[in-house]
Amino acid sequence: MVKKERDSKFVIYQVLYIFVITVLALKGADLDLSKVVAEEQSVDKAVRDSLVVLLDSLYKQNVKFSINIDPNVKVENEELKQKLASMNQRIQTLAEKVKEIPPEEEKPEITEEQNLMQLPISVTQTFIQNTWNKAKNTGSVPTYILDPKNASKPLAVIQAGEEKTFDLTDQTEVIAKFGTREEKIKVLPNRPPDIKIEKVTTKMSGSDIYVKDLQRITVFTVTIIDERPDQLKITYTGPVSVTGPVKNNKGNLVYNVSLNLAPNENRFDDWLNKYGDIKDPDGRYKANFFFTVVDERSKDRVQVGDSFIFTDFSK
Repeated sequence: MVKKERDSKFVIYQVLYIFVITVLALKGADLDLSKVVAEEQSVDKAVRDSLVVLLDSLYKQNVKFSINIDPNVKVENEELKQKLASMNQRIQTLAEKVKEIPPEEEKPEITEEQNLMQLPISVTQTFIQNTWNKAKNTGSVPTYILDPKNASKPLAVIQAGEEKTFDLTDQTEVIAKFGTREEKIKVLPNRPPDIKIEKVTTKMSGSDIYVKDLQRITVFTVTIIDERPDQLKITYTGPVSVTGPVKNNKGNLVYNVSLNLAPNENRFDDWLNKYGDIKDPDGRYKANFFFTVVDERSKDRVQVGDSFIFTDFSK
């Protein structure tokens, strides 16, 4: 970059030098513009053309000015004409060299994520509020996990090569201290649990739907999605039979839900006497159930429900 600026200055100095020499040569030692010479004694057109080429080169270098050539000169300076042509060629050569100088390479900006990768701890699970967190020290010195509000009492001290579990509450960030360095690490909010209920049978799609059939099969699956399912309290209400949970391939809890309304037709009639007026828009009987999930650390509470639809106890 410095070399490019030096070459640009050199070109400008050369141009100014040529400009001064040109004016003196064309006007002569006597700068009295009142003297007029005959047309045949004025500057040759070739000299003017050469000067025009020179000015074009100057404009390409962003040098802005104008020159008005006085045709009333006494003698055409052949020697200067040759020098102008030579210097013009040199200017063009220098201009090309300046263009060929490569721009200074920009250094890539180091992102926050790249800085975090330089920490001596490897975060095997994201740091989350109101739950346990785990970190491993891959460095050669102890690492201290500190609360910015109370840095005198470490949340955890992780020796070199060790992994440790520690609890966080409402911190929005923690400090990892290793040796004389400190790095801040963000702590993400603990999101509320998510409950997804999915119907997994076609038995409730026909015109005749029987309680006896719905009590033999899994009608719904209920999936509980949370980053820390071990600290959840899960309850359910309604005429249901529930098995599970089992963990799916994503680590979420899955329950199988069947109807558990009445073991026989007499008990079904008893149910109709109490709840027979609860029907869907098509006039079919309906029994509701609900799943409730409470995060015992963050105190988040979520409830989701669905309905069994049927027309009679059995065929």
